[in-house]
Amino acid sequence: MSDTMNAKLPDIRQTQIYNAPIEKVWAAVSTSEGIAAWFMPNDFEPVVGHEFHLEAGPFGKSPCKVTEIDPPNRLSFNWGKDWTLTFELIRQGDQTEFTLIHSGWSAEGVTEFGQPHAVVRENMNGGWIGMVRKLGEYVER
Repeated sequence: MSDTMNAKLPDIRQTQIYNAPIEKVWAAVSTSEGIAAWFMPNDFEPVVGHEFHLEAGPFGKSPCKVTEIDPPNRLSFNWGKDWTLTFELIRQGDQTEFTLIHSGWSAEGVTEFGQPHAVVRENMNGGWIGMVRKLGEYVER
């Protein structure tokens, strides 16, 4: 691979099939209460252009902005200065295929806290596995 400036790192993608109807999964990923139940406290509103914050514990309030809403199939928002989070839902009868996509990684990139993207991406990739599982437990209750 050539050393191009800001070589992209692959998106994080986690896909799971939940034993829950798409409406229930959509509510869990498109409402402030739902997102707080499996991810982080927030002041999210499902409105394109809405600016909100995720309460990222020791990292403080993380600024976000809603960029796309297509109920009940797709929601995207910018997270921090570099990242985009996208939730994709596909109805499969009374189950839902859910894919989380965390994009915006670059080999040269560093977070607001000075951590290299390459390192953070590895940590986040592992973290998302647990988060997507936690979402599943929440919607399958």
